[in-house]
Amino acid sequence: MRDRVPNVVFKTRVRDESIEGPNPYRWQDKTTEEIFGGKRVVLLALPGAFTPTCSSTHLPRYEELYEDIKAQGVDEVICLSVNDAFVMFQWAKSLGIKKVFMLPDGNGEFTRKMGMLVNKDNLGFGMRSWRYSMVVDDGKIEKMFIEGEFGDNCPLDPFDISDADNMLAYLKEAKK
Repeated sequence: MRDRVPNVVFKTRVRDESIEGPNPYRWQDKTTEEIFGGKRVVLLALPGAFTPTCSSTHLPRYEELYEDIKAQGVDEVICLSVNDAFVMFQWAKSLGIKKVFMLPDGNGEFTRKMGMLVNKDNLGFGMRSWRYSMVVDDGKIEKMFIEGEFGDNCPLDPFDISDADNMLAYLKEAKK
């Protein structure tokens, strides 16, 4: 397991009021250092936008517990998926996600370097992130919750330990 998050460049889209029209966004590269440097971050990584467990439970519960998680000394809560910026934006919009930062790992580079990229060809998904969550303190991985049965073409989508409630319990215990 890694000690630190890998150095990559994420391709994100940010709102830019100087752009006219129905899509006032521009591309902005964000580095690992910009996202994790000097901050304590909770990151949840999941197989895909608009998928059942990710949409019904995993991401929405992190949004619900956002303030409670931040109150434990966390600067930001981030949702990462091997999806592009457009999909991540529309997914957040469809779920009413306003607080959790949606981080696209469109090429899967971060996920691959984390050792969490798995083949989900059995579902027609291609390469995706395994489901996990972690606390990152200034780029150093403090704690990871990796779902069981890790591997390519897993017939199941385990969701037992990377949830927001388990993360919040860990953060409260670590704060003592």
